Amino acid sequence: MKSLPVLLCALVSVASVQAQSYPKGPINLVIPYAPGDATDHAARPMADELSRLLKVPVLVINRAGAGGALGVESAAKASKDGYTILITNNGTLVFRRILDPATAPFDPERDFVPLGLTTRMPTVLALRANLPYKSFAELVQFAKANPGRVRFGTAGAGTLGDFTVVQVNALTGAGITPVPFKGASPALTDLLGGHIEGVAVALGVVSSHVKSGALKAIAISSRFPEFADVPTLAELGHGQNLYGFWLGFFAPAGVPAEVVNVLVPAIESVARNPGVAARLLPRGLVQEYGSPETLAKELREDYRAIQAVAKKAGFVK
Repeated sequence: MKSLPVLLCALVSVASVQAQSYPKGPINLVIPYAPGDATDHAARPMADELSRLLKVPVLVINRAGAGGALGVESAAKASKDGYTILITNNGTLVFRRILDPATAPFDPERDFVPLGLTTRMPTVLALRANLPYKSFAELVQFAKANPGRVRFGTAGAGTLGDFTVVQVNALTGAGITPVPFKGASPALTDLLGGHIEGVAVALGVVSSHVKSGALKAIAISSRFPEFADVPTLAELGHGQNLYGFWLGFFAPAGVPAEVVNVLVPAIESVARNPGVAARLLPRGLVQEYGSPETLAKELREDYRAIQAVAKKAGFVK
């Protein structure tokens, strides 16, 4: 009969082998938005750091369309082996499910395992700098006096940006026309090209262009140190603020516990990494770690809160 120390050593050895059995190859990280979107900006440095920690390539896969719904749905249907994971935001997981449920045939609580919240980013209203109106008040005044002449691009119908334009119209009566694109990056391209007047997007999408002077940020969901002169709507006297974004990692429901046990601490390490944070802050992205339980709770609470707001405002029945 083997002695207790020998048995313990054998158990430790088996556990070590099991712990090292994942990952054995590249991991696909699905980003359900176009390259250049704020979520894409955030995901790439984190993918690099995950690759370093896990010692396998973490490959960024952009699957844009339907305001993020196509990529989220594809990740939900991926193999449940841990080699396809998802990073997405509340724009798709919360707002789209409320505002355009027919195009969001997924339930995050049913279809995914939360791995961790990593990032927050404000929503911003930004204009071309060469327009005659330079502030939120001037925008509203111009839009009211010129119906149909102010168009704001968003990342898609049913997205947080789309909700933001409707929210602004409800608060001010401005009558701004939301123009949905297949992602925030195409909306930005049209804005810079002079085809629309503004965008309602995550700050990270437009931050470099605001700094360069090509765009003018006129309102933000929460004060941000890199753009300290941009006010919130509450500060401008409108009684409520815009809603901001958060980002989180998810795996398809049904992945083995072994996979979750490897990914969760790795994602926490990435979210807390000062080097990653330093790369993201100038883009309007703040690293803030939240456990899988925190992410699940925030998802549930956001859904209930936004659904109540949307019903009260008449956005949904």
